[in-house]
Amino acid sequence: MSEVNGPPGSARPSGPPGPSGSSGASSTSGPPGASGPHDASGPAGARPVGGWTRFVTARPRLSLLAALVITALAVFAGSGVADRMGSGGWQAPDAESSYATEALEREFPASQPNLLLLVDSGTASVDDPAVAAEAARITERLAGEPGISGVTSYWQTKAPALRAEDGREALIAARIGGDETEAGETLERIAPDFAGESGPVTVSVGGPVAVQHEMQTIIQEDLLRAELIALPVTLVLLVMVFGSAVAALLPLLVGIVAILGTNAVLRGLTEFTDVSVFAMNLTTALGLGLAIDYALFIVRRFREELDAGADTRTAVGTTLRTAGRTVLFSALTVAVSLSAMLVFPQYFLRSFAYAGIAVVLLAAAAALILLPAAFMLLGHRVNALDLRRLLRRGRKSRPGAAVAAEESGKGWARFARLVMRRAPVFAIVTTVGLVLLGLPFLGVKFGTADDRQLPAGAESRVVQEHIREGFPGSPGGGLEVLAEGEGTPAAYADLKERIENVPGVQRVDGPVTGDAVAYFSVLPEGEAVGQETQQLVRDLRAIPTGSLDTSVTGTAAVLVDSKDAIADRLPWAIGIIVVVTLLLVFLLTGSVLIPIQAVVLNALSLTAMFGAVVWVFQDGNLSGVLAFTSTGDIETTLPVLMFCVAFGLSMDYGVFLLSRIKEEYDRTGDHERSVTFGLSRTGGLITAAAVILAVVMVAIGTSRVTNTKMLGLGIALAVLMDAMVVRSLLVPAVMKLTGHATWWAPRPLRAFHQRFGLSEGESAPAAPGANGESGGPGKPAADGGTGEIPGTAREGEKVTTGA
Repeated sequence: MSEVNGPPGSARPSGPPGPSGSSGASSTSGPPGASGPHDASGPAGARPVGGWTRFVTARPRLSLLAALVITALAVFAGSGVADRMGSGGWQAPDAESSYATEALEREFPASQPNLLLLVDSGTASVDDPAVAAEAARITERLAGEPGISGVTSYWQTKAPALRAEDGREALIAARIGGDETEAGETLERIAPDFAGESGPVTVSVGGPVAVQHEMQTIIQEDLLRAELIALPVTLVLLVMVFGSAVAALLPLLVGIVAILGTNAVLRGLTEFTDVSVFAMNLTTALGLGLAIDYALFIVRRFREELDAGADTRTAVGTTLRTAGRTVLFSALTVAVSLSAMLVFPQYFLRSFAYAGIAVVLLAAAAALILLPAAFMLLGHRVNALDLRRLLRRGRKSRPGAAVAAEESGKGWARFARLVMRRAPVFAIVTTVGLVLLGLPFLGVKFGTADDRQLPAGAESRVVQEHIREGFPGSPGGGLEVLAEGEGTPAAYADLKERIENVPGVQRVDGPVTGDAVAYFSVLPEGEAVGQETQQLVRDLRAIPTGSLDTSVTGTAAVLVDSKDAIADRLPWAIGIIVVVTLLLVFLLTGSVLIPIQAVVLNALSLTAMFGAVVWVFQDGNLSGVLAFTSTGDIETTLPVLMFCVAFGLSMDYGVFLLSRIKEEYDRTGDHERSVTFGLSRTGGLITAAAVILAVVMVAIGTSRVTNTKMLGLGIALAVLMDAMVVRSLLVPAVMKLTGHATWWAPRPLRAFHQRFGLSEGESAPAAPGANGESGGPGKPAADGGTGEIPGTAREGEKVTTGA
């Protein structure tokens, strides 16, 4: 690695002989920005441009033109992607309830209606002859529509469950065939012909397919509004961070490229698998958030190199070798956290893995390809259009980004020293506070998403509310028991009696028989998805059935199977995240303790998010302010999704901080000064990046769909807590308490890290300490004991560290 110019008194560390046999720092290869060995004939600290740097800077105009063409193709390829996505995916496809649902749809379409027409007779009774005649005409019209099967109505069956208790409303039920996309297209075609006034009645369209379609439409509208909110606010914040309008636009361009590219990827995936429309929200949030994170660090480092006197090409090379390498490493850690969702069978969760992995990698690729090319064309003009000059009129002008960064860094350095002086107090108080914030999650109740996810005025929700509040029994909460095999009337009668004797059963209807198959409708005594009904599902599955093979489905059965599927796969998901995180952080730091600290502290940073999710969305606190309806539970898959996303983002910030601490520790061997240096160089950027990402997530959280609101606001809270509490307070406090032991690793692992480890640092590793560890205790401070923070500039000195 090349030499780093530092304050007087800092000695250039001498490392072991390199591969060529020469002493001093050895060259480091690896993307991005891998380059050849140090050129002794060039300027001090310079390197010849090679590897990735040469590739992305050789023809910058061609690179940008190619990116423009690819982006234009992505716009074309990704057009209409939302229309091909589904709004379900919470059900485990290999579960018993899924099997029974598919069998019932195939054998008895009328048993699984997904379209409900609510017929309101006004002041008349639904049994009025004029009302009955019009309802019969509507039922006949509906049965003649292509794609519609299993049409039935109150006026045909006189079933009490299809008539409201006040006698003013009744239902027409039907089944729309096909997958979610086909069902949505059928609904769009027929709904305008049936909704509204029709003679003496008024018809409203509802049912599961209408709820899903309306949810999909609202999410698309809300996502567009979120983008219109987030983009200008983000641009303003970036201008405040960079000053230069040119520099501020670069992260936005990277984010837009990442979002458009991911839409194209998702559009391709819809040809082969189901993808949830909810994943579009994650695409926008991570596309903007991570692209801005990565671009912030890369642009900041490039501007510092220019201010330090480097020419454009050298500054680009240094930026890619340092901040660029860390960006690539960070993207890998985030992608790994998101990939853990692939182990779950629900396509709702898998969709977020598809979208997340794609957008993270595309954001990193755009930052590492487009930004260097743009730097080559802009050079010092990256600092053009300094909009902060208006605020500095009458004040002494400050010359450049490096000085501004230095002033900001001094404040963070003072803060870091304060935290480390009172490390036990900060560590205990912060940990206890985070744990207390997470306590409400101990009372979490898991449920399923229903129409109450929609805003109060949505037509399909209004229909479901009328059914829930005005019709007898437990609409939507019934269970179906599918019986397969050569059944006889006696066998069916015996099975029905056994079902009726199960505790919690209010009524059993059936059997409805077919060819070697039949089903029973079971009305539970408890709530549709309450604990009693979930236990009833388990009891029904446990009864002896003789020669018949039975399976149970219904809303509560789907919930039971979903919870079981998540519980079965969750250890694998957590194991993947933890093991890979430990490995990656070890490769970055060479320490055994730091990876463990990273996992534990990241988990602590999520406690406030999980506590808030229960306190706000389950218990209903702030429901009026945030405009949602609490259902008294949390959709089962949401905590898993939020954990994977928030943990990945926490690792993103952790990597940026740890890479700078490790770089300085390798250079100086001074543990406390390295922690101070790392926080001084990244504290401001991490905070700015977290605020910008939180703005994007809050914009997503303005959605009218409750789950999207929960996702956006919850992750925004987690990001802010991680950046402003964990990275600022817990990390320096804990690292102070662990001292030089922080960097310990057994000899075999040290050898492994020396061979395969990664680092952002430009300097050579520090000389071995007294205990034989790299950068161990006992090495003189690089500042010669002056008390200055290593790597910060004094007047007239050149600094090339810091991103």
